[in-house]
Amino acid sequence: MSTATGDRVIRVGHSPDPDDAFMFHALANDKFPTPGYKFVHELQDIETLNRRALKGELEVTAVSIHAYSFLLDKYALLPSGCSMGDKYGPMVVARKPLTVGDLPGTKIAVPGTLTTAFLTLNLLFDSIGANGKLTYDVIPFDEILNAVESGKYDAGLIIHEGQLTFQNQGLHLVRDLGVWWQEQTGLPLPLGGNVVRKDLGTPAMKEISAHIKRSIQYALDHRHEALQHALKYARDMDVTLADKFVGMYVNDWTLDYGDRGRAAIRKLLAEGHRAGIIPNPVELEFVE
Repeated sequence: MSTATGDRVIRVGHSPDPDDAFMFHALANDKFPTPGYKFVHELQDIETLNRRALKGELEVTAVSIHAYSFLLDKYALLPSGCSMGDKYGPMVVARKPLTVGDLPGTKIAVPGTLTTAFLTLNLLFDSIGANGKLTYDVIPFDEILNAVESGKYDAGLIIHEGQLTFQNQGLHLVRDLGVWWQEQTGLPLPLGGNVVRKDLGTPAMKEISAHIKRSIQYALDHRHEALQHALKYARDMDVTLADKFVGMYVNDWTLDYGDRGRAAIRKLLAEGHRAGIIPNPVELEFVE
């Protein structure tokens, strides 16, 4: 698809949350030229983007690393744009104090079955020999805290900024899955990444990759400016908390996974395959 000026339209899917808004600020607000391309942003929750990626709808999209294991025929991973939990990550929280051993048989609200959070929760259950006892309902990620607080669910699997705000609603941490994963493997937990559709061709994939990396670098170099843009998407957060959240998920890892980040992805997806959650072995394909 091209515009009247002949630019190729690249639809970019990402979540309406502060870290993605921060990352894509420069691209969304034309802070640098992108000759030959017009980037159009579509903001949806990550599970919706995962499902759209299964159909190959968007040229570029954020996806869960778990979802990427089902997209190998359509998409390649971009080296920039990852969300990496380095000793932190998705959390299981509850209305009353619970242990991990209390979770089997407890109905848990989860943000989607293709999320990395859900994959990691399954691996946690597998590690305690309770893999078949995970009881859950899928609900929108931004409704989970209220659903647990109201008593509709005894526990919830939270992602995004809920990791910093759950205590405001009187909820208790059961387990931080990023901490658990680090204890098991010594590696950070790779939560999400950006992918590009392979049918665009190698030259376009490389050019798009360069533009996205430049957008992330711009945000890191113009932090205050990019943070002001990101604040529009910060739910229940002041500027200090939003800055902390953005720092958790937009950092040096986001510019490039590096060898350790790539090793973390391979380990996570291999564990998912070993546990029978991911049906086939995964060979990573990056745009280099």
